[in-house]
Amino acid sequence: MIIPEGSRFESDPEEVLPRISLPDDWTVGQPDPADPADVDRLTHLLRAHERHGRGWAGASVDDVLVEVSEHGLRMRENVVLRDGDGEIRAWGSVHDRSVGRMLFVHIVERDLPEELADTCSDILIEWAVGQAQEVGRARGLEVQQIDTGAFADDERQHAWLARCGFDRVRTWWQMSRPVSPDEAGLVESPDHWEEKGVVFRLVRRSGSGSGMPDESDLREVHEVLEGAFVDHFNSSEETFEEFLFRLREDPGHRWDHWWLAELTDDETPQPVGALIGTVSESANGPDGSYVSYLGVLEAARGRGVAKGLLRTIIADAAARGRDRVGLEVDADSPTGAAGLYTSMDWKTKYVTESWHRDVPVPS
Repeated sequence: MIIPEGSRFESDPEEVLPRISLPDDWTVGQPDPADPADVDRLTHLLRAHERHGRGWAGASVDDVLVEVSEHGLRMRENVVLRDGDGEIRAWGSVHDRSVGRMLFVHIVERDLPEELADTCSDILIEWAVGQAQEVGRARGLEVQQIDTGAFADDERQHAWLARCGFDRVRTWWQMSRPVSPDEAGLVESPDHWEEKGVVFRLVRRSGSGSGMPDESDLREVHEVLEGAFVDHFNSSEETFEEFLFRLREDPGHRWDHWWLAELTDDETPQPVGALIGTVSESANGPDGSYVSYLGVLEAARGRGVAKGLLRTIIADAAARGRDRVGLEVDADSPTGAAGLYTSMDWKTKYVTESWHRDVPVPS
């Protein structure tokens, strides 16, 4: 596999933080992914952030390592704020997601005094702005977007973002649907089935289906998703290499959760839909499946492609003994996707928001 080019970020926090107003014994630096204490502390901060924002924690060590490991740092950079005892009290992470779009994770310990917590937040955001300028300059852009998320009920996070020039731009429903064992029969086989001129199948793999996937199939998945989302909210170009690298970082990634839908109207099947699923592991009880991506080309809409792909992942989850399938949907989507999901028994579990800030890139 072709690896994307190296990081476009600045690794030295002081280079993008000309003014630091922390207490004298505090320091600004980077987390050490090889230090179990640092990884455990970041996991604790992330889980506390989730628990406060939505009522429960779901993150694991693997989610932290996606952000801070040597592998992850090809497309990311991190900063931490430590107190006088060396304890991490705040953490920021940026991800060069695609052209013009930089993701930003922004976590401050919940038990800090308000004034100190405000200062930590301001420093993380100032660092992110500096990194946006760095990655924007490396990509030859005039403006670089910072895209960060917040739980809908996290008023502290909202206040910090609004004060620093971010706008709330979108709402997302995080939905889940229960799966029962009998739903394994929803389709003939999740590996391959056909209905009304549409074939639904797993991406082909070598070695009797256990080896690496066929690259042409992976490219078809990428092209379908790029085409399906070209007019969607905040869509931006992502190369095939960047796409594969990012998807494989997900702790729940599995090649046998990638499906294509093809029209068979002509002699040569035409890829028109794709679904990428992942595993949602659970420490207590059965695992679940998650719809990371579902896209259908405009020319094939109305043929039951999206519904067929959803039936496929439900049947696959049931066959694997899983008890749920989750997904995220744009609450303001013009495609009517939310209606399809609710008609198939998905219900909103919690709500998140996207907040954006456009950063001018100095020449």
